Amino acid sequence: MIADRLNPVVLITGVSAHAGATFSRILSSRAQGGLILTDADDKALAAVADELESRGAVPERVSTLAFDAADEARWGQAEAFIESQYGRLDWAVIDLSAAPPPADSDLVQWGRPSSPAIDTAYLSLRAVMRLMQTNSNGGAVIVTAPAALLNGADTVLPRLVTSASREAAHDNIRINTLVFDASDTWPQAPHFDDLVRQGGSERAALDLITAMAAPAVRYASSGDITPLAAILLSDASPLTGATLIVDGGHAL
Repeated sequence: MIADRLNPVVLITGVSAHAGATFSRILSSRAQGGLILTDADDKALAAVADELESRGAVPERVSTLAFDAADEARWGQAEAFIESQYGRLDWAVIDLSAAPPPADSDLVQWGRPSSPAIDTAYLSLRAVMRLMQTNSNGGAVIVTAPAALLNGADTVLPRLVTSASREAAHDNIRINTLVFDASDTWPQAPHFDDLVRQGGSERAALDLITAMAAPAVRYASSGDITPLAAILLSDASPLTGATLIVDGGHAL
């Protein structure tokens, strides 16, 4: 089982990109409460939905929404649709792979987008957080991003996610970032496996990350990121506001 919530309603944005498509495959069979797929490319969106159906991995309720995640008005329409048709949202994956990298910025406040990529992250997080606020158990959000969006240790995206996670914490909504194609991104970040050995368990490692002033770790992957998805989506995980940099042969 990917995580411990029953009948989750799942939203995945940017499903035509590698990360979005991968999470669609991972989570589609777990989205018994409903699966919502979005992408700006209508044809690519339909192709992903058709592939999932051919695999027999789609739940009974599936919706495809073709819109640009950097469009505030279209997000308003998407929110209204999800609220009326599903009534809640449990998990969300926001993929920023197709967005251009941000320009230099001094952004430190949640709520001030500064580039197409940050606009997408900001508007998506705002909509998802509103949809999750009514859940008694809150929800979990994964923001996926290429390493090009993190060219230094003090970049906009991690600060935006950390700020959003603090705002969302009182509604029990956890928000974390996964960075793929990392190469030399933040090589000084500790390794997750080392923290597991230090703490004695995976849960202890998560607690250590949560206590970091700048919560960023490297996560070694042999090609299957399903265990990492389970960590980030599980209601038992305390992790929020963290950046996990995926190394190795991940399938993206």
